[in-house]
Amino acid sequence: MIAKIVCYALIGLEGVPVEVETDVNRGVPSYDMVGLPDAAVKESKERVRSALKNSGLLFPMNRITINFAPADIKKEGASFDLAVAVSLLKASEQLVGVNVGKTVFLGELALNGDLRPIAGLLPILISAKGHGFSRFIIPADNAKEARFMGDAEIYPARSLAEVVAHLNGTRPIEPLETLSYIPGSRTRGSADLKFVKGQPMARRALEIAVAGGHNLLMIGPPGTGKTMLARCMPTIMPDLSFEEALEITKIHSVAGILGAEGIVYERPFRTPHHTATTVAMCGGGNKIVHPGEISLAHGGVLFLDELPEYKRSTLEALRQPLEDGVISVSRAGGTVTFPARFMLCASMNPCPCGNYGSSERTCTCTPAEIRRYRKKVSGPLLDRIDLQVEVDDIDYDDLTAGGEQECSEAVKERVNGARRIQAVRFENYGINTNAEMGERELSEFCELSRDGDDILRSAFERMHLSARARARIIKVARTIADLDMSEEILPKHVFEAVSYRIYDKIG
Repeated sequence: MIAKIVCYALIGLEGVPVEVETDVNRGVPSYDMVGLPDAAVKESKERVRSALKNSGLLFPMNRITINFAPADIKKEGASFDLAVAVSLLKASEQLVGVNVGKTVFLGELALNGDLRPIAGLLPILISAKGHGFSRFIIPADNAKEARFMGDAEIYPARSLAEVVAHLNGTRPIEPLETLSYIPGSRTRGSADLKFVKGQPMARRALEIAVAGGHNLLMIGPPGTGKTMLARCMPTIMPDLSFEEALEITKIHSVAGILGAEGIVYERPFRTPHHTATTVAMCGGGNKIVHPGEISLAHGGVLFLDELPEYKRSTLEALRQPLEDGVISVSRAGGTVTFPARFMLCASMNPCPCGNYGSSERTCTCTPAEIRRYRKKVSGPLLDRIDLQVEVDDIDYDDLTAGGEQECSEAVKERVNGARRIQAVRFENYGINTNAEMGERELSEFCELSRDGDDILRSAFERMHLSARARARIIKVARTIADLDMSEEILPKHVFEAVSYRIYDKIG
């Protein structure tokens, strides 16, 4: 008898339907798998055999052939175990009269028959719903991840025996109760701008960067608060919408780092060590292509502390994602595209000893050492960083002064106001922030006055800026105007935007 059961393979962030066809015939006992299964799928033979026996079910001692269709797609991972087991039971007539035509089975089997969770469940469910499937049987440990899926019957099972009892109708599983997503950030430790002493220019640059989705570089001696400022960025970013949370959750689910809540509530803040490889940053893998740090930072912040300490090749790999908002990872098995729309925040010292340009400390580096240190960060990468701000030493009186600085919540209110303006402005343009504007949006929404254009022309010629740098200055000026609730970009907005391009001090 032939049985057909539907499960799903995962390619990047997209689920692909796979039909598990099982043929059980008389003959010399054998167990063959075809349809490009990888080693983990082939090993399911023994997991399924043991799970059936330990669940009080019979393993057919016949000639068994299992085909994973379509046969031209590589089947990877252990998420096919449950579908293989159910198809064997149907083909061997241990499940009679059970209709599973539009049900998707997902899960890895333990030797005792328990269902283990799988990575990437959420993108699979979303893809399957798009293909017309609305009934799913999943591992109970994946339930939190699936509870935000509306308009679907999702049955969380703890074991193969529970699945069989449910299909037979002897002990039905209660469908998962779906929840509504309520936006709102969770507490992120002690990070808050109220604890940052001094540094008014850096605080202002931080606010502008978040308000417009711009990239930020902080340059200054060690111990001046660069890292502390960066860690405050998520606390002033707008709350995630359900669509944003779902997209970020899909990425984290595929990477296997999804938290206990089952959905992402906070914007990501990724801080890879400077020894991270290019593959770790961009994504990849020998068999299964996993998202890298820039995709895990999608919708949030990628913070690179001590920027020149990263490998040159790793930094250069950021250039294309910073422009396009996506990254395509190509391997022998094909190409996978991951979203990578993140804010880059970086920090660096002005020289190897860190004291060059300091008003309080003496630099001990030679000009050749300083030049070599700065050249570790290329001009094309710096060209893509909208705001570059100096963070200088803090006076002792500033550190011991009573009272607190403006808190993150107050800054977040202004950021939300600017983001609301941008949401209305770009409603029909397919973008969300000023940083994403192209030439069409720049010409339509960023017209400069004669005085503003004169300021920009002077800076362009004096600082030898590129066309990209000019466009980014205009985008920053647009954000500053939005924070001022100004419809027009005034000369003071252009002047402030230009002040954040300090090429002559780092190039």
